[in-house]
Amino acid sequence: MATEEVINVLLIEDEEYDVVRIKNTIKPFAEKIRISDVVSDGNDALDLLRDRGGFYDVAIMDLNLSGGLMGEKLIEKMKESAPSMQIIVITKMTINVTDYSLANRLIKAGAYWYGTKYPGEIELIYQPTDFILSIINASEKSRIEKAWLKSHQRLLKNIENILEDKRIIGESEPIVSLKNDISKYSKSDVNILISGSSGTGKELVAYNIHYNSSRRFENLVAINCGGLPSELVESELFGYEKGAFTGAEKKKPGLFEIANNGTVFLDEITELPLSAQVKLLRVMQEGELDKIGRTEKVKVDVRVIAATNRNIEEEVKAKRFREDLYYRLNVIYIHVPELTQRKSDIPLLIEHFVAHYSTRMGKDKPEIEKEALDVFSNYGWPGNVRELKNVVQRLLFADLHSVSAVQAKRALGAVHDGEQTSSADDLEQIFKNHQLPLSNMEKLLREKYFQYVRRNSSSDTEAARKLGLAPSNYYRMAKQLGLK
Repeated sequence: MATEEVINVLLIEDEEYDVVRIKNTIKPFAEKIRISDVVSDGNDALDLLRDRGGFYDVAIMDLNLSGGLMGEKLIEKMKESAPSMQIIVITKMTINVTDYSLANRLIKAGAYWYGTKYPGEIELIYQPTDFILSIINASEKSRIEKAWLKSHQRLLKNIENILEDKRIIGESEPIVSLKNDISKYSKSDVNILISGSSGTGKELVAYNIHYNSSRRFENLVAINCGGLPSELVESELFGYEKGAFTGAEKKKPGLFEIANNGTVFLDEITELPLSAQVKLLRVMQEGELDKIGRTEKVKVDVRVIAATNRNIEEEVKAKRFREDLYYRLNVIYIHVPELTQRKSDIPLLIEHFVAHYSTRMGKDKPEIEKEALDVFSNYGWPGNVRELKNVVQRLLFADLHSVSAVQAKRALGAVHDGEQTSSADDLEQIFKNHQLPLSNMEKLLREKYFQYVRRNSSSDTEAARKLGLAPSNYYRMAKQLGLK
């Protein structure tokens, strides 16, 4: 036997004599094959499957049953109730056994096997060995499909959790329009260009598109082009072979290979060097990439979603970005609005982040008083949603002891703490409000200075240069400070 587990069978047969001979055929294998239930009507079978459909491995059914519901229609409804259960159809030899059209229709409806009975009063099913083998093989297929369904359901649950974690908060008109665009464009497979200021949530849009698309079970690889050292961009994106250069002790798959059949999200696409733009264009046009040290091309099937906070058309005019690549990327264009364009969403965002970070900190969620919400609603939010999230974290971090409500004065303090100070009096005020351990104060000041430099720079690359950091180090430190 292929399996040592008992095979649970549902028998659907309206003639008592046929029930007996099916049982007689199975009897020598009673330890492994068990007819758990017998019904004579298609509707009774469906009622049973609705209650315990996952219990049966195999159903054996007569082709022609009394009661009206039979044949292909019954098979289709049974597969709806118990998708992994395999169905074996048997009928009398009076039907033409070479009727391939009938067999094809039954299999198309969902049947696993189609066999016949003797027309006379013989106590066994016709070709009993084939019949028994079909039950055993059908049960194995059933178990494989049950395991696959469990795995598939776990994947779906994981995706639901990711989408919940990455959901876009807001009910304003611009956000409703954005969500509609995401829903619409997720169903296609074309490349997408996302624009928007820093901190608006462009990466969230990419996540929502990918995990609502047909590629959702494959990898989403997110790359910050500004965080890649210029000398390593091509090897990171496209990989290399062992021995391709000094130090290449083993082959390295590029990020496009890792994302094969999935999605690549290229954040800050305008930071990509022109040499890498040429190779990226080839990948998008031909579906193949050049690996350093390899003569043959590597085939990949990847959807590209790119994002930028710059005016990409101006970058094209200035010859810093390839025009042909721009048109290849800009099949569908999505703009993510700034927070000031969706002020009605600020209370919802505050509520969401307060609940989220209160839970993570093990604190009771404080109430945000109306006057405090007015402070947040009237603030300019140059750092958009990312800045709002940081302000909420700072607000909760400063009030280490649980407070029942956040008042306007505390809201003003939290917003002020995120602004760059310009005088000794400002610094004195901060130190009065935050007499923190040195490590925490260092983090606070570093966060402020990073925000100030970034606000006064056109890109992460320029901000990194002003701070005297490599782009990759800047990106890493910004993530540690919660600015990315």
